[in-house]
Amino acid sequence: MTVVFFLPRARREQNDAADFYERARPGLGREFLDDVQRAIDHLARMPEGGSRVHGRTRRLPLSRFPFWLLYRAYAERIVIAAVAHQRRRPGYWRS
Repeated sequence: MTVVFFLPRARREQNDAADFYERARPGLGREFLDDVQRAIDHLARMPEGGSRVHGRTRRLPLSRFPFWLLYRAYAERIVIAAVAHQRRRPGYWRS
């Protein structure tokens, strides 16, 4: 079983985005988190499923929201490095 681990910054980005959507419309934050979970489930089944963007870093778009999961896949784990908006601050996650 592949374990998925969020770096603290990525977890904050996920939570901040969920809070933003929840303030915009009650329930929308939960829908965002569900979309993230679907992407994680996909990665657990297919760790190489995202497209390569920089070195070993890959990205997988969420299906409903304009965000990427940026991650690195290892033998038995996936490390989520960023939950990045597709149009804001491109490439910030490289550092």
